[in-house]
Amino acid sequence: MASEGVPPDVSSNGKTTNNGSGVGTKDYLPIPEADPTEASGRETLRASDRLEGGQTRSHALATDSQDEDGMAQQDHDHQVLDLGWNAEKKQDVAAPLIGGMDNEELWMLIRRFNKQIYHVKYIPHPAPGGLDLNIADDEEFSPDKMRANVERLYMTVGIGVLAAVKHIARLRSWRETRRTACFAAAYFVAWLFDLLAPMLSAVLLALIAVPKSREILFPPAPVSLVDSKTGGVQKPKSGVLGSHDSATGAPEHHKGEAVEQEASNFVGGIASVALSSAAGKHPQGGQESDESAAANVAPDPTALATKVSAAKDNAAGSKPSEKHDKTKVPMETAMWNKMRPVMHTIGAVADTWERLANALSPIPLFPSEVFRLRLVTLLLPLLFGPSLFVTPYMFLKTLSFLIGFVFFGDPVISRGLAWLNRTIPNWQKLLELRNTILKGVPTNAQITLTLLRQGEANRAPLPPPPGSITAPPPPPDRPAALTEADLRSAGAEPPLNASESELRAAIKPETPPEPAATGGDVAAAKEAKHGKKGGRILGLLKGATRAVVKTAVGTDSVRAKAGDLPAKERLGVLPNAHDNTSVGGPVEFEGRFEGDKGRVYISEAGTVPVLAFGRGRGGTTARIAGVDRDDVHPVWSVPVGDIVEIKKVGGYGWKTKLVVGWSMDREVKDGLEIRTVDGREYKIMALQLRDELFNRLVALGGQKWEAW
Repeated sequence: MASEGVPPDVSSNGKTTNNGSGVGTKDYLPIPEADPTEASGRETLRASDRLEGGQTRSHALATDSQDEDGMAQQDHDHQVLDLGWNAEKKQDVAAPLIGGMDNEELWMLIRRFNKQIYHVKYIPHPAPGGLDLNIADDEEFSPDKMRANVERLYMTVGIGVLAAVKHIARLRSWRETRRTACFAAAYFVAWLFDLLAPMLSAVLLALIAVPKSREILFPPAPVSLVDSKTGGVQKPKSGVLGSHDSATGAPEHHKGEAVEQEASNFVGGIASVALSSAAGKHPQGGQESDESAAANVAPDPTALATKVSAAKDNAAGSKPSEKHDKTKVPMETAMWNKMRPVMHTIGAVADTWERLANALSPIPLFPSEVFRLRLVTLLLPLLFGPSLFVTPYMFLKTLSFLIGFVFFGDPVISRGLAWLNRTIPNWQKLLELRNTILKGVPTNAQITLTLLRQGEANRAPLPPPPGSITAPPPPPDRPAALTEADLRSAGAEPPLNASESELRAAIKPETPPEPAATGGDVAAAKEAKHGKKGGRILGLLKGATRAVVKTAVGTDSVRAKAGDLPAKERLGVLPNAHDNTSVGGPVEFEGRFEGDKGRVYISEAGTVPVLAFGRGRGGTTARIAGVDRDDVHPVWSVPVGDIVEIKKVGGYGWKTKLVVGWSMDREVKDGLEIRTVDGREYKIMALQLRDELFNRLVALGGQKWEAW
């Protein structure tokens, strides 16, 4: 890995070679730039035509030669190599696509990248830490992004904390007697000689510097197989051990899908509880079971989700008229204004967690040894310094002084902060972990972007996960393979100190166990039954909504013929029920431009990659992927290196999309909005493979991106 400010070596074929000579002192003890956001010599956009420009460390690694090359990293004679873009089964895709990385891991990163990254903009200044695709400070807020950030928080921090809790439960249970006894003996001996701090520091250093020590001290076990109370074996909540890293153990087609579904249901559960609370669904002292005719006729207000809070307050007679309610607008405004910083904070926490995980574990293309040794270098003084000479009395005395100073020292603190703001602008950014301790450590999104760029550098775009184009069947209800890497024992003890019969009984597929009783009120709140007549009313409402949507779609067609541009952009967003045709890439993508049906093409035949849209008819010849096509009529074309902004957009607003998707029971196709350096904008709609086209455009050029 090349250090900051030292360009990587470039071979004659344009690829960089990683000889390790660029690693210097500042890689182990990172010193942040004077201002990581300030441009120091802004380069021209034309430098982004090719990945070989070396604009960031991600670009350099994308063209770096590897010791072990996968199918997407090898030289070939094809203009663009199709590695299985239309494959329906994972067995039909070449493996491994990336050397040293399983395809399942790669597809998991790509799936989560598609959910996380919505909008990117070109940045002309150097990227902080040498890596682009950092989250912008003023990123846009949307409900979809908020949901994606909360889901990501569950998949990173939530699952990690749950795994830690279950490791603690295993230790406290004394089921693994020898391991717990060793931990207890080491703790109390250190306590007896006042060496707790040095011992904990030494253990932390060992866990960071020696990865094998993690498996020795904390043997792995599937999260769903461990009881968080007893530390013993339990039946997974899904009834079968179909996955190893999920809380429920649910089956999955590809690695990570069960956790992703749990995260989606986690957010849905929070929304359901919040909506039920706003609707006043709790009995509030009424009868626990209401079988009256009114209850059967009236649909559940949480299912209608329309002004439920107002309906509850009006029914209770406690809400003033909207004309005299002076709290509604200020409270709604305050809540929406606070959503963006909350979303940004959630994303920053998930980013930091991912960086720590990637610093401790091997990362494809990134030399993780440097990151681990940097952490060790920074923690060594703690082991041989304060932890040996600071007594508990000194520690408590210092801590109590700091608490008092923070509480009563506002005049000194405020003046000190004002002086810092004047003397060192943006000093807060210099203290961020991504610019100091975790400098150069990538997030999962940055790893994914680098892997996508590596495929593009070799003209072998990484294919999407199999089954992502068409809805796959439900995952098989059978146990996942359980190897020693997934369930390991400590010493001579059996895994989890459980017998073979206990493990087989826990893994064997069965009907999911009934949840523990939580009281009649909670059970009533979770009940999704609407009553027979209530269900009929919801069915009628859905049918009426479907008729309205069909009428609106027909109106858009008429307005589009009259020249209305917004109506043209909505054409094809809601596909016909029997329209299953699609172009699966990697060169051609079905879509619409200004209502005209056609295809988007990515051509790399010339010296500069070009994005073009063609109607698919006409006599004009175009050269696509090295082949002359006389059936393509190019409407427009732009060099990929001239693109400065790419944004995923919806054919409908997010509220309308929910209603249309629910009433029509169909997938709503969305699109991309592309802006070039000269200010031109192109909106490509009705893209079935929108995420795949977005990924190719983001990875193909040499631009430095920022996530918005």
